[in-house]
Amino acid sequence: MEWLETSTENCPVQRTLDVVGEKWTLQILRDAANGVRRFEDFRRHMGLSEAVLSDRLRKLTAAGILTTVPYREPGSRARNEYRLTRKGWDLWPVLMALGQWGETYAGEPEGPVLDIRHSDCGAPVRVVVECCEEHTALTPRDVVARPGPGARRLG
Repeated sequence: MEWLETSTENCPVQRTLDVVGEKWTLQILRDAANGVRRFEDFRRHMGLSEAVLSDRLRKLTAAGILTTVPYREPGSRARNEYRLTRKGWDLWPVLMALGQWGETYAGEPEGPVLDIRHSDCGAPVRVVVECCEEHTALTPRDVVARPGPGARRLG
């Protein structure tokens, strides 16, 4: 079976975009990965309406990407912080790859908006693709893609 004979109904990219592909969702995840946890901080930082932010946070929580943790400021009612789950943190390389692409092709002439460095050595962080044998920095020319065991025939 070749790729063009393969149904895209169960494509993992499509299924992922069904969960995180709405406008603002990846930006919420970017902020959560950078330590933003409270509703008002998300809203203020991104300029989102309360309705849109509530909807996105509700969907990310229902999908198990974020979890809520109650907190209470003195003199205020109890509220929830939003924290990335393991499932949410597993999207971090995607966020890093999008940022890397954006800095290369849509970046500011002054340089990166966010300078991400390895805490041990101080070197800039970059995203690479590697195989399970740890051969790093693979390019599309280095791999073979073919339908896997979960593929379904088109039609």
